[in-house]
Amino acid sequence: MGTVRVTAAQAVVLYLGKQYSVSDGERRRLVPGMLGIFGHGNVAGMGQALDEYSGELTYYQGRNEQSMVHVAVGYAKASKRKATLAVTASIGPGSTNMVTGAALATINRLPVLLFPSDTYATRHQGVVLQQLEDPAAADVTVNDTFRPVSRFFDRITRPEQLLTALPAAMRVLTNPADTGAVVVSLPQDVQSMAYDFPEEFFAERDWPIRRRSPHQDEVAEVAKLLAAAKRPLLVAGGGVHYSEATAELEALAGEFGLPVVETFGGKGAVQAREWWQLGGLGLEGNPASNTLAAEADLIVHIGTRLTDFATGSQSLFADPGVQFASINVTEHDAVKQNATAIVADAKLALRALAEAARVAGTAPRAEWAERARSLAAEWAPRRAEALAGTTHSPMSQGQLIGVLQEESRAGDTVVAAAGGPPGDLLKVWDATDDRRCHLEFGFSCMGYELPASIGVRLAQPDGEVVTFIGDGTFLMQPTELATAVQEGLKITVVISENHGFQVIRRLQMTASGNDFGNEFRRRDGEALTGGYVDLDLAAIARGLGAAAFTAGTPDEVRVALHKAREHAGPAVIVVETAPQENLPAGGVWWDVAPAEVSRDPAVQEKRRQYESAKAAQRWYA
Repeated sequence: MGTVRVTAAQAVVLYLGKQYSVSDGERRRLVPGMLGIFGHGNVAGMGQALDEYSGELTYYQGRNEQSMVHVAVGYAKASKRKATLAVTASIGPGSTNMVTGAALATINRLPVLLFPSDTYATRHQGVVLQQLEDPAAADVTVNDTFRPVSRFFDRITRPEQLLTALPAAMRVLTNPADTGAVVVSLPQDVQSMAYDFPEEFFAERDWPIRRRSPHQDEVAEVAKLLAAAKRPLLVAGGGVHYSEATAELEALAGEFGLPVVETFGGKGAVQAREWWQLGGLGLEGNPASNTLAAEADLIVHIGTRLTDFATGSQSLFADPGVQFASINVTEHDAVKQNATAIVADAKLALRALAEAARVAGTAPRAEWAERARSLAAEWAPRRAEALAGTTHSPMSQGQLIGVLQEESRAGDTVVAAAGGPPGDLLKVWDATDDRRCHLEFGFSCMGYELPASIGVRLAQPDGEVVTFIGDGTFLMQPTELATAVQEGLKITVVISENHGFQVIRRLQMTASGNDFGNEFRRRDGEALTGGYVDLDLAAIARGLGAAAFTAGTPDEVRVALHKAREHAGPAVIVVETAPQENLPAGGVWWDVAPAEVSRDPAVQEKRRQYESAKAAQRWYA
């Protein structure tokens, strides 16, 4: 074998062009494209390489570095973790802007590949623009901020280090138990340095995404618990989606009469319309799911991290003798709540558990099934009433969701991440029959929704992609609309304009009893208590190149959605919604502590209520 003399940046592009993931016999490009914004740190290195070898890797021009990472995360999630996108950014703020996106990816166990540029490895230049100077540690740069939010980090100081760094990066990207943000820090000068790379380094390579088989003893232990339980409950998380284990989950639930509830990541894990499909769990879940969870004597959590939203800050699972079992490819998550764990791929583990449950004599529980049916029947009219809304104006956000639900078709995807929309969708959205619901709430990152929708669209060309977003979040990151226009990508952004961060105002009222600093009001003297600020969000969308519509009634929303479905590019629909009108509460406590000391009687009372409620918190050990 000979050698190929190329720069480090050129080697990255050529290498990525030859990497493939293989899952269940499906082979596809692992990293088919790279998003980037160029500056002095990467324009002569990575920028030149992407230009010269453009046939190897598609380049997408972004507007904000954090948003570019969100595009990659949305793409990875929609691709079921079988593919992702790379991102390049310049030295300093360009690179540190990506840290939030890296954290989101790592927390949600989603693969992204980041190439933050770094300051010169040679140091001949002295202090360079956008360089951090630490007098106690000369080798520290701002890129070290990626270390705690990455699943793999490497700084390349010689081109030949890529020979080990890039294969290590691919391993992490394709390992379901270890995946997250993969960060390869590239000093500006190293990007342009040349090296004689072995030809075989640039040969096509397959990376299997392995399914970890369950251990028979672990399966038998969980089956024993399942057979003995009187009130078992399955909690479906995002791992069900990534393992493509919906059919196995439905088969287990159907055969043994096991109610299923879903976390944010697990929304839509059950596609069948059956009595045992209860919907969202936790703080923003529905009352039927939460009541059942409080009464269950066995919780089997599948592919979930079980955050405080799902557990009600460890207060939701209230049965005195409740036990936990789990299925998770990551042991760290599998053993949460002191669960009896099956550390394995969800699809394989669910199949094995169904077989073992038969052997153990597991049978449906008629009383438990009737309890689930009864609770679901109580919730159904309340849900319908909330989605139907009233005739008053402006409409409620629930009413807006009701229209979106009516207009949703099989193959469509609704995307939400922060503020009120994801919680409301978890509570009331019907994600069966392939009406997909892409919720990001592990990091609850404002600004994720719109760029992630671009990633979803790049991953799946069919069906509508609808971004459901509040006005506060839209104002944080609207600029990727220009990227969608540039690429001719068809997404529909529905903005619920309720004049502020209303979900935080709701929490604020719960925690302190006072309204402060969350609504978009004009300054009146010393306080922001004047009238609402007049914003023309539709004009912002038009200015960024999108088609834009405003709608004030349910019928106008329907008309706008039809127009957006017919429009070839990005479209934005702005809908004014009632600021303080919320969906029915899920009946779950959340540990947000009011001030322990205050002169305000309202805060003092909130603190007393908090300390009383905190008594329900438990250690499940």
